[in-house]
Amino acid sequence: MLTPTTGVTHHDRSRSTPGHVLLAPSGGNQVYLIDHDGVTAHRWTVGSGLTFWCTLLPNGNLFVNERSEERRGVALTSSGLMREYDWDGNLVWEHCDPYQHHDARRLPTGGAVYLAYTDIDPEIQASIQGGVPGSETEAGICGEAIREIDEAGAVVWERHLTEFGSDRFPLHRNANRWSTGHTNTIVPLEGGKYLVSCKVLNLVFILDRQSDEIVWHYQDDEMGGQHDAQMLDNGNILVLANGAYASDLHHSQVWEIDPATNDIAWRYKAKDNPQSFFSPHVGGCQRLASGNTLICEGAKGCVFEVTPEGGVAWEYVCPHFNEVDGIGRVNWLFRARHYAKGSPEVRGRV
Repeated sequence: MLTPTTGVTHHDRSRSTPGHVLLAPSGGNQVYLIDHDGVTAHRWTVGSGLTFWCTLLPNGNLFVNERSEERRGVALTSSGLMREYDWDGNLVWEHCDPYQHHDARRLPTGGAVYLAYTDIDPEIQASIQGGVPGSETEAGICGEAIREIDEAGAVVWERHLTEFGSDRFPLHRNANRWSTGHTNTIVPLEGGKYLVSCKVLNLVFILDRQSDEIVWHYQDDEMGGQHDAQMLDNGNILVLANGAYASDLHHSQVWEIDPATNDIAWRYKAKDNPQSFFSPHVGGCQRLASGNTLICEGAKGCVFEVTPEGGVAWEYVCPHFNEVDGIGRVNWLFRARHYAKGSPEVRGRV
C-alpha cells in the first residue's frame, strides 16, 4: 500500500510530553530535530546510511553513525564512520572503522564504544549453530565484537562474541546466517558494564568489562529480533520486541523487563489489530521523564508516544523518503530520540 498520510497524524496535547524528536531517515543525508507539530526546529546535513541513527550529546553536539566509502562485513548493515558535529554542522570528531555497524556511543573519556564485524576462520564459521542453512553471505559468516577506543582512535578493549560459544546461544532457526549475532545495540552502564542486544539470538545481555563475563542475560524467541535495549532509572530494561520470529501473528511490542526476575513488568502492544504496530527489522523505544514511552515503528517511518495505560498521545509519520539501492524508496527510521523541553541537549538552542 502507499502511505496515505505523513507528518503529525494525531496529537493529544494534554497527554504528550513537551519537547523535540530527533530523526535520521535511512538512505538520506539529513538529520531533523522536529517539534510536536512536525515543524523542523533544526537540521544537519551529514553523511548517509541504512542503519543510520544519531543522538544529541549533553553539549548539544550531534553524534551520528554514517556509511564509510569502503565497508567491511555484512554490506547491507555496515556503517563504518562515526562522527560528531557541533550545532552549526561543523565536524569536531570522527573515527573510521570499516567494520563498524549498527550502534556506537561516545564515552566520557573522549572515545567511543561500538559494534564491529570481524573476519573469522572457516572452521569457526562451520561450528556456528542455528539459522537457515545456506543463508550465509557470499563471504560466509562474519564474527562480531564490541570495540572500545580512546579519543585518538586507538583500540583499548574489545570482546568477541565467538568467545561465548554458539552452543550456548545458537542463531534462531529462522534467522539468516550473516553474522554471529546481528548485534544492534551497545549501551554503557555504570560500573564498567555494557548492555548488548543480539537480534538473531533473541538475546539481551549485560557484559562486565572488567571480568569479560556475561553477568545477566535474557533470551526469548517472542522478542522476535529485538532492537534498542536500554536501562531505565528503576533498573529495568526496555526493549522493542519486533516480533519477526513470533510463533503467532507477527506484530511488535515494547517490553519492560525486570532483570531481577526476568518477568515482563510492563508491555505495550496495539489495542486493536495487533499487526497495526509491526516493524520487523528496525525501530526503537524510549521511556520519557513523564512516564510515557516514545516508540519508533521504523519500517513504517512512524514515531508515536504512548501513556503507561497504552493510549496514543502523539503520532508522526516521516515525510522524508529516500531511494535505497536494492530496496527502493523508503522513509525508514532506525531509531528516534525525544529531548524534553529545557534538557541540556536543546536548552537555549530551540
